[in-house]
Amino acid sequence: MANQIAFTPKPVDPTTELQRRLAAAPTEHTEALLVLWDLLQTAHDQGLLDLAHGMVGGKDYILGKLSEYAALPEGIAGIRNLLSIAKILTTLDPETLDCLARSLSTAALEHKREAKPPSLFQLAKRATSEDSRRGLSFLTHLLSSLGKSLKP
Repeated sequence: MANQIAFTPKPVDPTTELQRRLAAAPTEHTEALLVLWDLLQTAHDQGLLDLAHGMVGGKDYILGKLSEYAALPEGIAGIRNLLSIAKILTTLDPETLDCLARSLSTAALEHKREAKPPSLFQLAKRATSEDSRRGLSFLTHLLSSLGKSLKP
C-alpha cells in the first residue's frame, strides 16, 4: 500500500511579487518611463492636466448638461446628423480625400494669385480641359444623386 506524501504549500504573499516587479521596472522600462515623464511634463506645460483635473472634478455637472441638451429635439437631430456624417466619412477613400484636400489648397493658392476675375472666355477654356471635365462629371453625378434623394 502506498504511503501518503505530506505536502504543505508555502504561503504566497502577492505583495512580494508586486514589489519585485516594481523594483525591476525602472531598469526594464527605462526608455518608456523617460518618454512618459516627457509626455507628462508637456501635458502640464500645455495646461492639459489642469483641463483633465477640471473635467474630472466637474463630471457630474458636465454629464448633466450633456444629457440635458441630448434630450432636446435639437440635440437628437445633432446626434443623428453626427452619425450620418460619420457614415459618409467611412465610405470615402482616405487617399481620395487626401487628394481632394491637396487640390483644394492648390486651387485656393491659384485663386489668390488672380489679380482680377477671369474673363468668360478664360473660364470656358478652363472648363474644357480634361481635368475640369472629369471634375464636372463627378459633380453632375453628385447632383443627380442628390436630386434622387430629394424626390418625395
